[in-house]
Amino acid sequence: MVAQVTATIPALAPPRSAARLDGRRALSFLSTSYPGFSQAFLPPGLLSSSSSSFRRITATMAAPVSLDSSILHDLGASAVTSFVALGLLRFWGELAKRGVFEQKLSRKLVHITVGLVFMLFWPLFSSGRWAPFLAALAPGINIIRMLLLGLGFLKNDATVKSMSRHGDYRELLKGPLFYACTITCSTAIFWRTSPIAIASICNLCAGDGVADIIGRRLGGTKLPYNPNKSFAGSIAMVLSGFLSSVWYMHYFHAFGFMEENWGMIIRFFIVSLAASVVESLPISTELDDNLTVPVASLLIGGLVF
Repeated sequence: MVAQVTATIPALAPPRSAARLDGRRALSFLSTSYPGFSQAFLPPGLLSSSSSSFRRITATMAAPVSLDSSILHDLGASAVTSFVALGLLRFWGELAKRGVFEQKLSRKLVHITVGLVFMLFWPLFSSGRWAPFLAALAPGINIIRMLLLGLGFLKNDATVKSMSRHGDYRELLKGPLFYACTITCSTAIFWRTSPIAIASICNLCAGDGVADIIGRRLGGTKLPYNPNKSFAGSIAMVLSGFLSSVWYMHYFHAFGFMEENWGMIIRFFIVSLAASVVESLPISTELDDNLTVPVASLLIGGLVF
């Protein structure tokens, strides 16, 4: 800004932009732009060694104003992350459309992979204040997609088939929408320095997803308080949610984003155990485990971390 003003205004002529500055900032601007101004018009004591704060303001004002490069960096990282996430959804959708996997298995593969792959890209973002919100754009876009598809404004048979239980597009307004909202909120609010974000996403994606797959194949022995859930599925949920949480703790620790210790590992196990218990309750079947599991993880995580 200083360079532009001095290039168009003759020397010693007060720049027009200085008229919009008040008090000390105006003096700082003028003394930096025109060295002779401070000698001719400012009291000597004002620029003495005791006026260190004034000289710091002067140096700051002299620096050229530029667009924060971290925002541009994070916009690029967000574009890459969104491209990969949407590409992964399209990949599973095409496989479901071609009948490579049965519909229930295809839906759970989407459930497991999308959120976990999304977290792998968090280190691409800077430490700027807008980074978590720009990172949340990818799952945020998916919220809009679920609303448009679930309300019937858009039609995409491959996506509906890969993400719904019975092929009904209105199902996207339940589990898939809760899923996208959980990942979006965990990213924007807690971000990569919080174990709560890791626990909520890992228990939702890995925990709940693996529990369904194992429960359908090895879940012969049902829970006494819920015949729709099995011991095998509940144990699988605890282990998969816990192990994936520990893995991502180590992953983000490698980048310096969070601590890695035994206390943190124990807390992750407590959260995964609590989420598994909540998922096994009949209320999770009546509501939706894509809602009850992350809520339980957030609440218990808020208590133990």
